[in-house]
Amino acid sequence: MEYIDLDLQSKFEFHSYGHALEILHDAFPVEWEEVQTCLRQLRLTIADLKKAGGNESPIPKKFDSVLYPYGWREIRISGDLIVKKYLRQTAQRRGGFADQPYETEIIKGYIDGHNIDFLKNRVAFDLEWNSKDQTFDRDLLAMRTYFDCGLIDVGIIVTRSEELNDIFRKENILGKYGASTTWMGKLITRLDSRRNGGCPILAVGIRKGCVEENG
Repeated sequence: MEYIDLDLQSKFEFHSYGHALEILHDAFPVEWEEVQTCLRQLRLTIADLKKAGGNESPIPKKFDSVLYPYGWREIRISGDLIVKKYLRQTAQRRGGFADQPYETEIIKGYIDGHNIDFLKNRVAFDLEWNSKDQTFDRDLLAMRTYFDCGLIDVGIIVTRSEELNDIFRKENILGKYGASTTWMGKLITRLDSRRNGGCPILAVGIRKGCVEENG
């Protein structure tokens, strides 16, 4: 696949929506190189796969350790909506409105609670290893909101590839990673139905090549 280093293509699957890959390569070469460096350094052990999920999982910390030194940070935005109402100046002429609003209304918290795991420049990055699959709806809504507000130009979401189920079965931990959790099939379905709105998204799936099965 063009714009992706060859050594990564055996370890990850990539799905580009809205020309996300081209935008990353052409408009954000520094950020894209940092993301590829992070992916290249990802090493998962069987012990990692067996540990508890959520905040106890060591896997998100592997991304933190690489991206934070580059200046990527978790971000939350909130915003109020200011609504201004203007009167038409005369009854005879349509389209002529006053220069100043006659009434202003502020809708508090119109945008709120939208978190992104990592943000740098105008690139958003989220990791979903093993959450409920509805988490993808939250992530895509957040990226869509950031995009609509003019805060980002592209988003990246990293999750599990389906082929990791082969290792989960072998290690008898498939029940820990159910079909209703975050994996690539659940993300692609949402992207195909345009849950991302106009925000370009690069979906990245962690494949078996990232797992050291002797670890």
